[in-house]
Amino acid sequence: MPFQHALFPVLVLALLIVYGLIVRPLAFEQPQFPLEIIFILAAAIAVSHQLLLGFRWLDIQASIVAKLAMAMPAFLILFSIGLIIASWIVCGTIPMLVSWGLRIINPDWLYLVAFLAPVIFSTLTGTSWGSVGTIGVVIIGIAGALDANLGITAGAIIGGAYFGDKMSPLSDTTILAAMATEISVFEHIHSMMFTTIPSMLIAAILYGFLGFWYPPAVSGSDLAQLQPFLESLEQLFSFNLLLLLPPAIVLFGSIRKLPTVPVLILSVVVACGLAAVFQGYSVANIVQSVYKGFDTTMATWATGIPENVSVLLNRGGLYALNDAIITAFMVFIFIGAIDHIRAMQTVVNGMLGAVRSQRLTIVLGLLATGFTNAMTSNQYATTFIVGDAFKSKFDALKIPRKVLSRSIEDMGTMIESLIPWTTTALYMVATLGVPWSDYWHWQLLSLINIVVAFTLALTGVGCFLKNGPPGK
Repeated sequence: MPFQHALFPVLVLALLIVYGLIVRPLAFEQPQFPLEIIFILAAAIAVSHQLLLGFRWLDIQASIVAKLAMAMPAFLILFSIGLIIASWIVCGTIPMLVSWGLRIINPDWLYLVAFLAPVIFSTLTGTSWGSVGTIGVVIIGIAGALDANLGITAGAIIGGAYFGDKMSPLSDTTILAAMATEISVFEHIHSMMFTTIPSMLIAAILYGFLGFWYPPAVSGSDLAQLQPFLESLEQLFSFNLLLLLPPAIVLFGSIRKLPTVPVLILSVVVACGLAAVFQGYSVANIVQSVYKGFDTTMATWATGIPENVSVLLNRGGLYALNDAIITAFMVFIFIGAIDHIRAMQTVVNGMLGAVRSQRLTIVLGLLATGFTNAMTSNQYATTFIVGDAFKSKFDALKIPRKVLSRSIEDMGTMIESLIPWTTTALYMVATLGVPWSDYWHWQLLSLINIVVAFTLALTGVGCFLKNGPPGK
């Protein structure tokens, strides 16, 4: 496929995004275009372009269906997380953990805790989405009760979750980056330490200071203000240690690398059983919770429930992530359409040209990864597209492949939550209930990591460059 034809649908999407998401609100003071419309319009133009070039619709359709089939596990996880949130609420798990957290956590250190807790959880389990959908939901509930800055809290949660997603040997993106560049997982992790560990330490220090610069409205000295909130939780639910079983199932399944969806569904079933045994909700209430979400009005015995309690608990259910799922569906229709002509691979290969500099090649690897992920909304596709396109170039210039694998995660895995139309950002917004515009600039781990990655690439520090060609 000629470069200009491969570039056309990519440019169309870029122009639609710039106009629909940036120019309209800023220049014309008009509403943004919905992401679903942007991607389905881009897909329609891409398909029309291919039809004009002589391709058959059935072949294009087959490419779209194949891409949707590859994305199906992500859709199933999105549905499962909605069920997890609802079932863990109705059985009392999330309310109990929020209650414990409010009694234990010093509000001054909330943002640091919001960062470090997901760091630990995601490193042990290798999952960012699972960390945000479980421990993240608990922490955002605590932040809401303390009247803390939810943007900072969400940014800290997401950054902490992505540390483990990037560094854990159990992470799928970590394993795939090593696989795509044909190196060992631990060689890949060793390389990532040069960018990710410094970024994590800097982010942790900043989150510690943010607790004093943007303190929660409820400070450690007046936690008595939370008493009505805590009493309402105890009025709605009966707490006991068995309610830790649903998250324990998820943690065990993640550590053992058991299939994600069956583990999540098992946790949902167990949570529903615990709700039936220990809570005062009827079977109809439990079913309604996993169907459309929990609602505090189901507790007919409770009176005087504060609004902030309802805001925390009235969520979840099978349809909770509908917007994220529909948008992701449209994104993958576009990706499937352009993948039929290998558009992204052709564009990335065209960027290499006659580059002979080691450091410039590493920079181009970072840029190509960020561009590919932004256009495909899929780190799996990005990993193999960029890995395949750059492997021979890195070998020719004597750049260790572990620098390429690191680059794929530094500007791929770490950038996903910063781009509003990716499935990751959509998931984070739907799960935490915090708009992308409120959290992205507080997602310090990724922002710092990107700066560190480019700094090392430009200076050659930590890039293991030896015996390079002249002019490196």
